[in-house]
Amino acid sequence: MVDVKWTIKGREFIHCNCAYGCPCQYNALPTQGNCRAIGVVEIEEGHHGDIRLDGLRCGIIVAWPGAIHEGGGEVVPIVDERASEEQREALLRIMSGQDTEPGATFFQVFSTTFDKVHDPVFAPIEFEMDVDGRTARVNVPGWIEARGEPIVNPVTGTPHRARLTLPDGFEYDTCEVGRGWATTTGPVTVSLSDSHAHFAKLHMTESGVVH
Repeated sequence: MVDVKWTIKGREFIHCNCAYGCPCQYNALPTQGNCRAIGVVEIEEGHHGDIRLDGLRCGIIVAWPGAIHEGGGEVVPIVDERASEEQREALLRIMSGQDTEPGATFFQVFSTTFDKVHDPVFAPIEFEMDVDGRTARVNVPGWIEARGEPIVNPVTGTPHRARLTLPDGFEYDTCEVGRGWATTTGPVTVSLSDSHAHFAKLHMTESGVVH
């Protein structure tokens, strides 16, 4: 049993180096044999124990030399500079998989695959996203610049819509699939162009995704 209860309701933008759709969603190997990604979560309502997390944001820059489950990864955790000391500690505990049942969330699962966890960054996180429209913009000055867009039909030029639903997933229930571009600086460098992105509404607790 987990002693501390927590809940996050909000929105998420994840962008990686795989082809549209991302083989990881199907338990397949990554498109290029390795994984590099950025992600941002905006918490609309949330708490960790008695500590409220409403309105805060957090992010990650991650890289693995092979498939995620093979390990050897590294991560730069990023926490909203507006968070108080208590909120920072609470977010970092959630992001590092603490106070979470084993295998229950992608934060906890990913935490078991990192060989290197870099010092957390406390910075402004500019974030705009339209889940249904499959658009996003991320700016963490000095760390991440990214954007998300819909996939475009190569014949007609019109936006293409696709969704993924994972009834037993540890990240989201349903996401909208799109594409993105991103560059990062710092100890984990990522350069992504016209590759997989997904846009999702999140609802998770220490026991996993609320489906």
